[in-house]
Amino acid sequence: MFVKQTHPLPTPRRNFPSRGRQVPYHVEKKEFGPSGNPLRIMVLGGLEEVGRNMTVVEYNKEIIIIDMGLQFPEEDMPGIDYIIPNATYLLDKKDWIKGVIITHGHYDHIGGIPHIMGQIGNPGMFMGKMTAGLVRKRQQEYKTAPQLKIKEIDETTTLKLGASFQIEFLRVNHSIPDCFAVIIKTDLGTVIHTGDFKIDFSPVNDKPADLNRIARIGGQGILMLMADSTDATHPGYQLSESVIGEEIGKLIENIDGRIIIGTFASQLSRVQKIFDLAERHGRRVNLQGRSMNDNVEIAHQIGYLKFSPHILADDKELSRLPDNKILIIGAGAQGESKAFLTRLANGEHRTLNLKSGDTVLFSSSVIPGNERTIQNLMDMLVRKGAKVINYRMFDIHAGGHAKQEDLKLMMRLLNPEYFMPIEANHYMLQANADLAEAVGIPKNKIFVADNGQVVEFRKGSMGKTIGTLTKEKVMTDYVMVDGLGVGDVSEIVLRDRRMMADDGMIVIIATIDTKTGSIIGNPDIISRGFVYMKENRDLIEKTRMKVKKIVKDKNPMTPADDDYIKNKIRNDIGQFLFNATKRRPMVLPVIIKV
Repeated sequence: MFVKQTHPLPTPRRNFPSRGRQVPYHVEKKEFGPSGNPLRIMVLGGLEEVGRNMTVVEYNKEIIIIDMGLQFPEEDMPGIDYIIPNATYLLDKKDWIKGVIITHGHYDHIGGIPHIMGQIGNPGMFMGKMTAGLVRKRQQEYKTAPQLKIKEIDETTTLKLGASFQIEFLRVNHSIPDCFAVIIKTDLGTVIHTGDFKIDFSPVNDKPADLNRIARIGGQGILMLMADSTDATHPGYQLSESVIGEEIGKLIENIDGRIIIGTFASQLSRVQKIFDLAERHGRRVNLQGRSMNDNVEIAHQIGYLKFSPHILADDKELSRLPDNKILIIGAGAQGESKAFLTRLANGEHRTLNLKSGDTVLFSSSVIPGNERTIQNLMDMLVRKGAKVINYRMFDIHAGGHAKQEDLKLMMRLLNPEYFMPIEANHYMLQANADLAEAVGIPKNKIFVADNGQVVEFRKGSMGKTIGTLTKEKVMTDYVMVDGLGVGDVSEIVLRDRRMMADDGMIVIIATIDTKTGSIIGNPDIISRGFVYMKENRDLIEKTRMKVKKIVKDKNPMTPADDDYIKNKIRNDIGQFLFNATKRRPMVLPVIIKV
Protein backbone atom coordinates (compact mmCIF):
# COMPACT_ATOMS: atom_id res chain seq x y z
CA MET A 1 0.00 0.00 0.00
CA PHE A 2 3.02 2.32 0.30
CA VAL A 3 4.65 4.05 -2.64
CA LYS A 4 8.38 4.65 -2.72
CA GLN A 5 9.11 8.34 -3.29
CA THR A 6 12.01 9.17 -5.59
CA HIS A 7 12.04 12.96 -5.32
CA PRO A 8 14.14 14.55 -2.57
CA LEU A 9 12.76 15.50 0.81
CA PRO A 10 11.74 19.10 1.32
CA THR A 11 14.21 20.94 3.53
CA PRO A 12 12.64 21.29 7.00
CA ARG A 13 12.27 24.84 8.24
CA ARG A 14 14.66 25.77 11.02
CA ASN A 15 13.15 28.56 13.09
CA PHE A 16 13.68 27.67 16.69
CA PRO A 17 12.60 30.42 19.07
CA SER A 18 14.97 31.45 21.83
CA ARG A 19 14.18 30.52 25.43
CA GLY A 20 10.97 32.08 26.60
CA ARG A 21 9.97 33.45 23.20
CA GLN A 22 6.58 32.30 21.94
CA VAL A 23 5.91 30.80 18.53
CA PRO A 24 3.43 33.21 16.91
CA TYR A 25 0.49 30.86 16.51
CA HIS A 26 -3.01 31.93 17.60
CA VAL A 27 -1.57 34.22 20.25
CA GLU A 28 -4.08 35.95 22.54
CA LYS A 29 -3.33 38.62 25.14
CA LYS A 30 -5.56 36.96 27.71
CA GLU A 31 -3.51 34.78 30.07
CA PHE A 32 -6.05 31.98 30.57
CA GLY A 33 -9.74 31.37 30.01
CA PRO A 34 -12.45 31.59 32.66
CA SER A 35 -12.45 28.85 35.28
CA GLY A 36 -16.15 27.97 35.29
CA ASN A 37 -15.81 25.04 32.87
CA PRO A 38 -14.11 21.72 33.67
CA LEU A 39 -10.73 20.73 32.26
CA ARG A 40 -11.49 17.45 30.45
CA ILE A 41 -8.89 14.87 29.42
CA MET A 42 -9.72 11.80 27.37
CA VAL A 43 -7.38 9.28 25.76
CA LEU A 44 -8.73 8.03 22.42
CA GLY A 45 -6.12 5.28 22.13
CA GLY A 46 -3.27 3.93 24.24
CA LEU A 47 -4.99 2.91 27.48
CA GLU A 48 -5.90 -0.64 26.45
CA GLU A 49 -3.06 -1.42 24.03
CA VAL A 50 0.50 -0.51 23.10
CA GLY A 51 -0.08 1.84 20.19
CA ARG A 52 -2.83 4.04 18.70
CA ASN A 53 -1.75 6.80 21.08
CA MET A 54 -3.91 9.93 21.02
CA THR A 55 -4.88 12.23 23.91
CA VAL A 56 -7.43 15.06 23.86
CA VAL A 57 -7.26 17.94 26.36
CA GLU A 58 -10.38 20.15 26.37
CA TYR A 59 -11.08 23.37 28.28
CA ASN A 60 -13.44 26.28 27.66
CA LYS A 61 -14.44 24.94 24.24
CA GLU A 62 -10.80 24.74 23.19
CA ILE A 63 -8.91 21.53 22.44
CA ILE A 64 -5.33 20.44 22.01
CA ILE A 65 -4.39 16.97 20.81
CA ILE A 66 -1.26 15.04 21.78
CA ASP A 67 -0.08 12.36 19.31
CA MET A 68 -2.01 10.59 16.56
CA GLY A 69 -0.59 7.08 16.25
CA LEU A 70 -1.41 3.70 14.81
CA GLN A 71 -1.68 0.25 16.36
CA PHE A 72 -0.50 -2.84 14.54
CA PRO A 73 -3.23 -5.47 14.04
CA GLU A 74 -3.89 -8.25 16.49
CA GLU A 75 -3.68 -11.91 15.50
CA ASP A 76 -7.47 -12.15 15.05
CA MET A 77 -7.56 -9.34 12.46
CA PRO A 78 -6.65 -11.04 9.15
CA GLY A 79 -5.92 -8.65 6.30
CA ILE A 80 -5.83 -5.50 8.44
CA ASP A 81 -2.77 -3.29 7.90
CA TYR A 82 -3.16 -1.24 11.08
CA ILE A 83 -5.67 0.50 13.36
CA ILE A 84 -5.98 4.23 13.99
CA PRO A 85 -7.83 6.22 16.67
CA ASN A 86 -11.50 7.02 16.21
CA ALA A 87 -11.84 10.81 15.80
CA THR A 88 -15.66 10.91 15.87
CA TYR A 89 -15.71 12.98 19.08
CA LEU A 90 -13.77 15.75 17.32
CA LEU A 91 -15.70 15.97 14.06
CA ASP A 92 -18.21 18.59 15.24
CA LYS A 93 -15.56 20.45 17.27
CA LYS A 94 -13.09 21.32 14.49
CA ASP A 95 -13.17 25.02 15.40
CA TRP A 96 -12.28 24.15 19.00
CA ILE A 97 -8.98 22.49 18.02
CA LYS A 98 -6.07 24.90 18.59
CA GLY A 99 -3.18 22.59 17.80
CA VAL A 100 -1.78 19.06 17.55
CA ILE A 101 1.43 18.24 19.45
CA ILE A 102 3.50 15.17 18.50
CA THR A 103 5.86 13.89 21.20
CA HIS A 104 8.17 11.87 18.90
CA GLY A 105 8.46 10.14 15.55
CA HIS A 106 7.47 6.51 16.16
CA TYR A 107 4.53 5.18 14.16
CA ASP A 108 2.47 4.46 17.27
CA HIS A 109 2.50 8.26 17.74
CA ILE A 110 2.46 9.57 14.13
CA GLY A 111 0.88 6.77 12.05
CA GLY A 112 -2.67 8.11 12.11
CA ILE A 113 -1.78 11.63 10.92
CA PRO A 114 -2.45 11.13 7.17
CA HIS A 115 -5.90 9.68 7.88
CA ILE A 116 -7.13 11.96 10.68
CA MET A 117 -5.78 15.47 10.04
CA GLY A 118 -8.09 16.10 7.08
CA GLN A 119 -11.11 14.97 9.11
CA ILE A 120 -10.48 17.49 11.89
CA GLY A 121 -9.77 20.57 9.79
CA ASN A 122 -5.97 20.25 9.44
CA PRO A 123 -5.01 22.40 12.47
CA GLY A 124 -1.43 23.54 13.14
CA MET A 125 1.04 20.88 14.31
CA PHE A 126 4.02 21.19 16.67
CA MET A 127 6.88 18.70 16.93
CA GLY A 128 10.65 18.30 17.07
CA LYS A 129 12.85 18.56 13.99
CA MET A 130 13.46 14.82 13.59
CA THR A 131 9.77 14.05 14.09
CA ALA A 132 8.85 16.70 11.49
CA GLY A 133 11.09 15.02 8.92
CA LEU A 134 9.48 11.62 9.50
CA VAL A 135 5.93 13.03 9.46
CA ARG A 136 6.55 14.92 6.20
CA LYS A 137 8.02 11.81 4.58
CA ARG A 138 5.03 9.67 5.58
CA GLN A 139 2.55 12.33 4.43
CA GLN A 140 4.06 12.24 0.92
CA GLU A 141 2.81 8.66 0.54
CA TYR A 142 -0.85 9.76 0.79
CA LYS A 143 -1.76 11.84 -2.26
CA THR A 144 -5.18 12.90 -0.94
CA ALA A 145 -3.93 13.90 2.52
CA PRO A 146 -3.70 17.64 3.23
CA GLN A 147 -0.43 19.57 3.31
CA LEU A 148 0.43 19.84 6.98
CA LYS A 149 1.10 23.11 8.80
CA ILE A 150 4.10 22.03 10.89
CA LYS A 151 6.07 24.25 13.25
CA GLU A 152 9.25 22.77 14.75
CA ILE A 153 9.86 23.08 18.48
CA ASP A 154 12.58 22.29 21.02
CA GLU A 155 12.88 22.39 24.80
CA THR A 156 13.06 26.21 24.82
CA THR A 157 9.79 26.70 22.95
CA THR A 158 6.67 28.10 24.59
CA LEU A 159 3.30 28.19 22.83
CA LYS A 160 0.03 29.95 23.55
CA LEU A 161 -2.74 27.84 21.99
CA GLY A 162 -6.07 29.58 22.19
CA ALA A 163 -6.97 31.43 25.36
CA SER A 164 -6.76 28.37 27.61
CA PHE A 165 -3.43 26.63 27.07
CA GLN A 166 0.16 27.68 27.72
CA ILE A 167 2.49 24.94 26.43
CA GLU A 168 6.11 24.21 27.27
CA PHE A 169 8.32 21.23 26.47
CA LEU A 170 10.74 18.95 28.30
CA ARG A 171 13.37 17.09 26.31
CA VAL A 172 13.29 13.40 27.26
CA ASN A 173 15.27 10.41 26.01
CA HIS A 174 13.88 7.46 24.08
CA SER A 175 15.18 5.25 21.25
CA ILE A 176 14.82 8.04 18.70
CA PRO A 177 16.06 11.66 18.90
CA ASP A 178 13.86 14.69 19.52
CA CYS A 179 11.41 13.33 22.08
CA PHE A 180 9.50 15.77 24.27
CA ALA A 181 7.23 15.66 27.26
CA VAL A 182 4.42 18.23 27.05
CA ILE A 183 3.71 20.71 29.86
CA ILE A 184 0.14 22.04 29.64
CA LYS A 185 -0.58 25.03 31.85
CA THR A 186 -4.15 26.16 32.52
CA ASP A 187 -5.71 28.29 35.24
CA LEU A 188 -6.93 25.05 36.86
CA GLY A 189 -3.40 23.67 37.10
CA THR A 190 -0.55 22.12 35.13
CA VAL A 191 -0.77 18.73 33.41
CA ILE A 192 2.34 16.93 32.12
CA HIS A 193 2.22 14.24 29.41
CA THR A 194 5.57 12.40 29.30
CA GLY A 195 5.24 10.74 25.90
CA ASP A 196 7.56 7.73 25.65
CA PHE A 197 10.66 8.21 27.76
CA LYS A 198 13.48 6.65 29.71
CA ILE A 199 16.21 8.08 31.95
CA ASP A 200 19.49 7.90 30.00
CA PHE A 201 22.45 9.85 31.40
CA SER A 202 24.63 9.11 28.34
CA PRO A 203 22.34 8.95 25.28
CA VAL A 204 23.75 8.56 21.77
CA ASN A 205 23.40 11.64 19.52
CA ASP A 206 20.97 13.31 21.88
CA LYS A 207 21.04 15.52 24.96
CA PRO A 208 20.10 13.92 28.29
CA ALA A 209 16.93 15.08 30.02
CA ASP A 210 17.47 18.07 32.31
CA LEU A 211 16.61 16.56 35.70
CA ASN A 212 17.26 19.89 37.47
CA ARG A 213 14.67 21.59 35.30
CA ILE A 214 12.23 18.73 35.87
CA ALA A 215 12.67 19.15 39.62
CA ARG A 216 12.13 22.92 39.34
CA ILE A 217 8.92 22.36 37.39
CA GLY A 218 7.79 19.88 40.02
CA GLY A 219 8.46 22.48 42.70
CA GLN A 220 6.02 24.86 40.99
CA GLY A 221 3.17 22.42 41.54
CA ILE A 222 1.83 19.79 39.12
CA LEU A 223 -1.86 19.01 39.02
CA MET A 224 -1.54 15.69 37.13
CA LEU A 225 1.22 13.60 35.59
CA MET A 226 0.35 11.32 32.67
CA ALA A 227 3.25 8.86 32.38
CA ASP A 228 4.42 6.14 29.97
CA SER A 229 3.67 2.64 31.35
CA THR A 230 5.16 0.34 28.69
CA ASP A 231 7.93 -1.03 30.94
CA ALA A 232 6.20 -0.46 34.30
CA THR A 233 6.24 -4.20 35.00
CA HIS A 234 10.07 -4.38 34.71
CA PRO A 235 12.13 -3.72 37.85
CA GLY A 236 15.30 -1.64 37.98
CA TYR A 237 16.67 1.01 35.62
CA GLN A 238 16.71 0.97 31.83
CA LEU A 239 20.13 0.38 30.24
CA SER A 240 21.83 3.33 28.58
CA GLU A 241 22.22 3.24 24.81
CA SER A 242 25.97 3.84 25.30
CA VAL A 243 26.30 0.54 27.21
CA ILE A 244 24.63 -1.29 24.33
CA GLY A 245 27.10 0.26 21.90
CA GLU A 246 30.03 -0.99 23.97
CA GLU A 247 28.67 -4.56 23.98
CA ILE A 248 28.03 -4.56 20.23
CA GLY A 249 31.56 -3.17 19.74
CA LYS A 250 33.10 -6.11 21.65
CA LEU A 251 31.22 -8.55 19.42
CA ILE A 252 32.19 -6.80 16.17
CA GLU A 253 35.83 -6.85 17.25
CA ASN A 254 35.80 -10.66 17.53
CA ILE A 255 33.73 -11.60 14.45
CA ASP A 256 35.57 -12.42 11.23
CA GLY A 257 32.72 -12.96 8.76
CA ARG A 258 29.84 -10.81 7.62
CA ILE A 259 27.80 -9.18 10.39
CA ILE A 260 24.06 -8.76 9.92
CA ILE A 261 22.26 -6.68 12.55
CA GLY A 262 18.48 -6.73 12.87
CA THR A 263 16.95 -3.81 14.75
CA PHE A 264 14.00 -1.42 14.54
CA ALA A 265 14.30 1.11 11.72
CA SER A 266 13.26 3.80 14.19
CA GLN A 267 16.06 2.92 16.63
CA LEU A 268 18.23 5.71 15.26
CA SER A 269 20.45 6.03 18.33
CA ARG A 270 21.39 2.36 17.85
CA VAL A 271 21.99 2.90 14.15
CA GLN A 272 24.35 5.82 14.91
CA LYS A 273 26.38 3.64 17.28
CA ILE A 274 26.57 0.89 14.66
CA PHE A 275 27.86 3.39 12.06
CA ASP A 276 30.54 4.56 14.53
CA LEU A 277 31.60 0.98 15.27
CA ALA A 278 31.69 0.04 11.59
CA GLU A 279 34.03 2.93 10.83
CA ARG A 280 36.23 2.07 13.81
CA HIS A 281 36.59 -1.54 12.64
CA GLY A 282 36.96 -0.80 8.94
CA ARG A 283 33.62 -2.19 7.78
CA ARG A 284 31.32 -0.79 5.10
CA VAL A 285 27.61 -0.51 5.96
CA ASN A 286 24.83 -1.85 3.77
CA LEU A 287 21.28 -0.73 4.62
CA GLN A 288 18.35 -3.05 3.92
CA GLY A 289 14.66 -2.20 3.84
CA ARG A 290 12.67 0.84 2.76
CA SER A 291 11.97 2.10 6.27
CA MET A 292 15.62 1.75 7.32
CA ASN A 293 16.84 3.64 4.24
CA ASP A 294 14.19 6.36 4.62
CA ASN A 295 14.88 6.96 8.30
CA VAL A 296 18.64 7.05 7.85
CA GLU A 297 18.25 9.46 4.89
CA ILE A 298 16.04 11.85 6.87
CA ALA A 299 18.17 11.73 10.03
CA HIS A 300 21.37 12.29 8.04
CA GLN A 301 19.91 15.21 6.08
CA ILE A 302 18.92 17.10 9.22
CA GLY A 303 22.11 16.25 11.08
CA TYR A 304 20.95 13.71 13.65
CA LEU A 305 22.93 10.86 12.10
CA LYS A 306 26.60 11.67 11.55
CA PHE A 307 28.62 9.50 9.18
CA SER A 308 30.69 9.82 6.05
CA PRO A 309 28.69 8.80 2.94
CA HIS A 310 31.64 6.70 1.71
CA ILE A 311 30.94 4.18 4.48
CA LEU A 312 27.70 3.11 2.75
CA ALA A 313 27.89 0.18 0.35
CA ASP A 314 25.10 -0.79 -2.06
CA ASP A 315 24.14 -4.38 -2.85
CA LYS A 316 26.38 -4.57 -5.93
CA GLU A 317 29.48 -3.60 -3.93
CA LEU A 318 28.95 -6.38 -1.37
CA SER A 319 30.07 -9.09 -3.80
CA ARG A 320 33.43 -7.31 -4.22
CA LEU A 321 34.12 -6.73 -0.53
CA PRO A 322 35.77 -9.24 1.82
CA ASP A 323 33.32 -10.70 4.37
CA ASN A 324 35.22 -9.14 7.28
CA LYS A 325 34.64 -5.67 5.76
CA ILE A 326 30.83 -5.95 5.57
CA LEU A 327 28.19 -4.93 8.11
CA ILE A 328 24.52 -5.12 7.09
CA ILE A 329 21.74 -3.35 9.01
CA GLY A 330 18.09 -4.23 8.38
CA ALA A 331 14.69 -4.45 9.98
CA GLY A 332 12.73 -7.62 10.65
CA ALA A 333 14.03 -8.73 14.06
CA GLN A 334 10.37 -9.30 15.06
CA GLY A 335 9.95 -11.92 12.32
CA GLU A 336 7.70 -9.76 10.09
CA SER A 337 6.77 -11.81 7.02
CA LYS A 338 7.96 -9.31 4.38
CA ALA A 339 10.89 -7.79 6.28
CA PHE A 340 14.56 -8.13 5.36
CA LEU A 341 15.58 -10.83 7.86
CA THR A 342 12.65 -13.12 6.99
CA ARG A 343 13.28 -12.80 3.26
CA LEU A 344 16.97 -13.52 3.88
CA ALA A 345 16.18 -16.61 5.98
CA ASN A 346 13.75 -17.89 3.33
CA GLY A 347 16.23 -17.37 0.50
CA GLU A 348 13.90 -14.81 -1.09
CA HIS A 349 16.18 -11.76 -1.03
CA ARG A 350 16.93 -10.45 -4.51
CA THR A 351 20.71 -10.08 -4.03
CA LEU A 352 21.81 -11.50 -0.67
CA ASN A 353 22.15 -15.10 0.49
CA LEU A 354 23.16 -16.40 3.90
CA LYS A 355 26.26 -18.52 4.15
CA SER A 356 28.37 -20.24 6.74
CA GLY A 357 30.39 -17.73 8.74
CA ASP A 358 27.67 -15.06 8.83
CA THR A 359 26.69 -13.74 12.27
CA VAL A 360 23.19 -12.31 12.84
CA LEU A 361 22.69 -10.02 15.85
CA PHE A 362 19.11 -9.50 17.06
CA SER A 363 19.50 -6.02 18.56
CA SER A 364 15.91 -5.69 19.75
CA SER A 365 13.68 -7.20 22.40
CA VAL A 366 10.78 -9.52 21.66
CA ILE A 367 7.40 -7.81 21.33
CA PRO A 368 4.91 -9.92 23.38
CA GLY A 369 3.15 -12.39 21.11
CA ASN A 370 6.06 -12.66 18.65
CA GLU A 371 8.05 -15.23 20.61
CA ARG A 372 7.29 -18.24 18.39
CA THR A 373 7.72 -16.27 15.16
CA ILE A 374 11.15 -15.02 16.23
CA GLN A 375 12.22 -18.47 17.40
CA ASN A 376 11.27 -19.91 14.00
CA LEU A 377 13.23 -17.13 12.29
CA MET A 378 16.32 -17.90 14.37
CA ASP A 379 15.97 -21.60 13.54
CA MET A 380 15.88 -20.83 9.80
CA LEU A 381 18.93 -18.57 10.03
CA VAL A 382 20.95 -21.22 11.86
CA ARG A 383 19.92 -23.91 9.33
CA LYS A 384 21.41 -21.67 6.62
CA GLY A 385 24.76 -21.72 8.45
CA ALA A 386 24.59 -18.42 10.30
CA LYS A 387 25.40 -17.88 13.97
CA VAL A 388 22.67 -16.07 15.91
CA ILE A 389 23.21 -13.77 18.90
CA ASN A 390 20.30 -12.12 20.74
CA TYR A 391 19.82 -9.73 23.66
CA ARG A 392 19.38 -12.61 26.14
CA MET A 393 22.92 -13.78 25.39
CA PHE A 394 24.61 -10.33 25.46
CA ASP A 395 23.48 -6.79 26.33
CA ILE A 396 22.90 -5.76 22.72
CA HIS A 397 19.51 -4.12 23.21
CA ALA A 398 18.16 -1.45 25.52
CA GLY A 399 14.49 -0.60 25.61
CA GLY A 400 13.25 2.92 25.04
CA HIS A 401 10.86 2.98 28.00
CA ALA A 402 11.36 3.78 31.66
CA LYS A 403 11.52 0.82 34.03
CA GLN A 404 10.19 0.93 37.58
CA GLU A 405 13.00 2.89 39.22
CA ASP A 406 13.07 5.43 36.36
CA LEU A 407 9.31 5.90 36.66
CA LYS A 408 9.52 6.43 40.41
CA LEU A 409 12.32 8.96 39.93
CA MET A 410 10.16 10.97 37.50
CA MET A 411 7.22 10.86 39.92
CA ARG A 412 9.36 12.05 42.84
CA LEU A 413 10.89 14.89 40.83
CA LEU A 414 7.53 16.16 39.57
CA ASN A 415 5.54 15.30 42.71
CA PRO A 416 2.09 15.52 41.07
CA GLU A 417 -1.15 15.73 43.03
CA TYR A 418 -2.88 13.35 40.60
CA PHE A 419 -1.40 10.57 38.50
CA MET A 420 -2.67 8.84 35.34
CA PRO A 421 -0.74 5.96 33.76
CA ILE A 422 -0.92 5.91 29.94
CA GLU A 423 0.45 4.14 26.84
CA ALA A 424 0.14 0.43 27.61
CA ASN A 425 -2.18 -2.51 28.22
CA HIS A 426 -4.34 -2.36 31.33
CA TYR A 427 -2.13 -4.60 33.47
CA MET A 428 0.85 -2.33 32.72
CA LEU A 429 -1.22 0.75 33.62
CA GLN A 430 -2.07 -0.89 36.94
CA ALA A 431 1.61 -1.70 37.58
CA ASN A 432 2.45 1.97 37.03
CA ALA A 433 -0.41 2.99 39.33
CA ASP A 434 1.04 0.71 42.02
CA LEU A 435 4.40 2.49 41.66
CA ALA A 436 2.67 5.85 42.09
CA GLU A 437 1.01 4.65 45.27
CA ALA A 438 4.38 3.36 46.52
CA VAL A 439 5.94 6.84 46.18
CA GLY A 440 3.12 8.43 48.16
CA ILE A 441 0.41 9.51 45.71
CA PRO A 442 -2.97 8.72 47.33
CA LYS A 443 -4.86 5.85 45.69
CA ASN A 444 -7.99 7.98 45.19
CA LYS A 445 -5.90 10.42 43.13
CA ILE A 446 -4.58 7.77 40.73
CA PHE A 447 -6.76 7.34 37.63
CA VAL A 448 -6.49 4.03 35.76
CA ALA A 449 -8.84 4.77 32.89
CA ASP A 450 -10.12 2.98 29.79
CA ASN A 451 -9.91 4.37 26.28
CA GLY A 452 -12.33 7.25 25.95
CA GLN A 453 -13.04 7.57 29.68
CA VAL A 454 -13.18 11.24 30.66
CA VAL A 455 -11.09 12.70 33.49
CA GLU A 456 -12.42 16.04 34.76
CA PHE A 457 -10.92 18.79 36.90
CA ARG A 458 -13.09 21.51 38.48
CA LYS A 459 -12.68 24.24 41.06
CA GLY A 460 -14.01 23.08 44.43
CA SER A 461 -15.87 25.21 46.94
CA MET A 462 -12.59 26.22 48.64
CA GLY A 463 -10.99 27.22 45.35
CA LYS A 464 -8.92 24.02 45.11
CA THR A 465 -8.93 22.03 41.86
CA ILE A 466 -10.60 18.64 42.30
CA GLY A 467 -10.09 15.75 39.87
CA THR A 468 -12.57 12.98 39.04
CA LEU A 469 -12.43 9.85 36.89
CA THR A 470 -15.95 10.05 35.47
CA LYS A 471 -18.10 7.28 34.01
CA GLU A 472 -18.51 9.22 30.77
CA LYS A 473 -16.87 7.63 27.72
CA VAL A 474 -16.44 8.99 24.22
CA MET A 475 -16.29 6.74 21.16
CA THR A 476 -13.01 4.87 20.71
CA ASP A 477 -14.03 1.96 18.46
CA TYR A 478 -11.35 0.58 16.15
CA VAL A 479 -10.92 2.32 12.80
CA MET A 480 -9.16 -0.28 10.67
CA VAL A 481 -7.02 0.47 7.62
CA ASP A 482 -7.10 -2.26 4.97
CA GLY A 483 -5.28 -1.36 1.76
CA LEU A 484 -6.79 1.91 0.58
CA GLY A 485 -9.87 1.49 2.74
CA VAL A 486 -10.09 3.37 6.04
CA GLY A 487 -12.83 2.36 8.45
CA ASP A 488 -14.74 0.27 5.87
CA VAL A 489 -13.85 -3.05 7.53
CA SER A 490 -16.38 -3.74 10.26
CA GLU A 491 -16.46 -6.37 12.97
CA ILE A 492 -18.80 -8.40 10.72
CA VAL A 493 -16.18 -8.45 7.95
CA LEU A 494 -13.49 -9.51 10.45
CA ARG A 495 -15.79 -12.23 11.79
CA ASP A 496 -16.21 -13.61 8.27
CA ARG A 497 -12.44 -13.51 7.71
CA ARG A 498 -11.82 -15.35 10.98
CA MET A 499 -14.44 -17.93 10.09
CA MET A 500 -12.81 -18.56 6.73
CA ALA A 501 -9.38 -18.73 8.34
CA ASP A 502 -10.59 -21.22 10.96
CA ASP A 503 -12.86 -23.53 8.95
CA GLY A 504 -12.70 -22.45 5.32
CA MET A 505 -15.64 -21.96 2.99
CA ILE A 506 -17.89 -23.98 0.70
CA VAL A 507 -19.65 -22.48 -2.33
CA ILE A 508 -22.87 -24.13 -3.52
CA ILE A 509 -24.09 -23.18 -7.01
CA ALA A 510 -27.64 -24.24 -7.87
CA THR A 511 -29.38 -23.61 -11.20
CA ILE A 512 -33.16 -23.18 -10.82
CA ASP A 513 -36.04 -22.90 -13.27
CA THR A 514 -37.51 -19.40 -12.84
CA LYS A 515 -41.15 -20.42 -13.29
CA THR A 516 -41.34 -23.70 -11.39
CA GLY A 517 -38.52 -23.26 -8.89
CA SER A 518 -37.26 -26.79 -9.65
CA ILE A 519 -33.53 -27.47 -9.73
CA ILE A 520 -31.86 -28.11 -13.07
CA GLY A 521 -29.10 -30.70 -12.98
CA ASN A 522 -26.85 -31.26 -9.96
CA PRO A 523 -25.57 -28.39 -7.80
CA ASP A 524 -21.88 -27.50 -8.22
CA ILE A 525 -19.83 -27.46 -5.02
CA ILE A 526 -16.50 -25.70 -4.46
CA SER A 527 -14.50 -26.18 -1.24
CA ARG A 528 -11.73 -23.79 -0.17
CA GLY A 529 -9.93 -24.39 3.11
CA PHE A 530 -12.65 -26.79 4.32
CA VAL A 531 -12.03 -30.27 2.90
CA TYR A 532 -10.08 -31.67 -0.03
CA MET A 533 -12.92 -32.72 -2.31
CA LYS A 534 -11.20 -35.71 -3.96
CA GLU A 535 -10.65 -37.34 -0.58
CA ASN A 536 -14.14 -36.55 0.72
CA ARG A 537 -16.36 -37.54 -2.18
CA ASP A 538 -18.95 -39.18 0.04
CA LEU A 539 -19.43 -36.01 2.09
CA ILE A 540 -19.62 -33.86 -1.07
CA GLU A 541 -22.23 -36.16 -2.67
CA LYS A 542 -24.34 -36.16 0.50
CA THR A 543 -24.13 -32.35 0.54
CA ARG A 544 -25.18 -32.23 -3.12
CA MET A 545 -28.21 -34.43 -2.46
CA LYS A 546 -29.12 -32.35 0.60
CA VAL A 547 -29.14 -29.19 -1.55
CA LYS A 548 -31.36 -30.85 -4.19
CA LYS A 549 -33.82 -31.89 -1.48
CA ILE A 550 -33.92 -28.35 -0.03
CA VAL A 551 -34.84 -26.91 -3.43
CA LYS A 552 -37.25 -29.73 -4.27
CA ASP A 553 -39.17 -29.38 -1.00
CA LYS A 554 -40.14 -25.86 -1.95
CA ASN A 555 -43.65 -25.47 -3.47
CA PRO A 556 -43.11 -26.19 -7.19
CA MET A 557 -46.14 -24.15 -8.25
CA THR A 558 -44.73 -20.80 -7.02
CA PRO A 559 -41.86 -18.73 -8.47
CA ALA A 560 -38.43 -19.27 -6.97
CA ASP A 561 -37.66 -17.04 -3.93
CA ASP A 562 -33.90 -16.43 -3.97
CA ASP A 563 -33.60 -15.23 -0.38
CA TYR A 564 -35.63 -18.11 1.04
CA ILE A 565 -33.63 -20.74 -0.84
CA LYS A 566 -30.27 -19.14 0.00
CA ASN A 567 -31.07 -18.91 3.71
CA LYS A 568 -32.39 -22.47 3.74
CA ILE A 569 -29.22 -23.78 2.05
CA ARG A 570 -26.99 -21.70 4.31
CA ASN A 571 -28.65 -22.86 7.53
CA ASP A 572 -29.40 -26.50 6.71
CA ILE A 573 -26.12 -27.27 4.93
CA GLY A 574 -24.18 -25.45 7.66
CA GLN A 575 -25.78 -27.64 10.33
CA PHE A 576 -25.32 -30.79 8.21
CA LEU A 577 -21.60 -30.13 7.69
CA PHE A 578 -21.09 -29.35 11.37
CA ASN A 579 -22.75 -32.64 12.38
CA ALA A 580 -20.54 -34.50 9.88
CA THR A 581 -17.20 -32.78 10.57
CA LYS A 582 -17.57 -30.66 13.77
CA ARG A 583 -16.41 -27.70 11.68
CA ARG A 584 -18.37 -24.62 10.61
CA PRO A 585 -17.23 -23.52 7.15
CA MET A 586 -18.74 -20.38 5.66
CA VAL A 587 -21.53 -21.55 3.31
CA LEU A 588 -21.99 -19.30 0.27
CA PRO A 589 -25.08 -20.24 -1.80
CA VAL A 590 -25.22 -18.97 -5.39
CA ILE A 591 -28.58 -19.20 -7.18
CA ILE A 592 -28.67 -19.01 -11.00
CA LYS A 593 -32.19 -18.69 -12.45
CA VAL A 594 -32.89 -19.69 -16.06
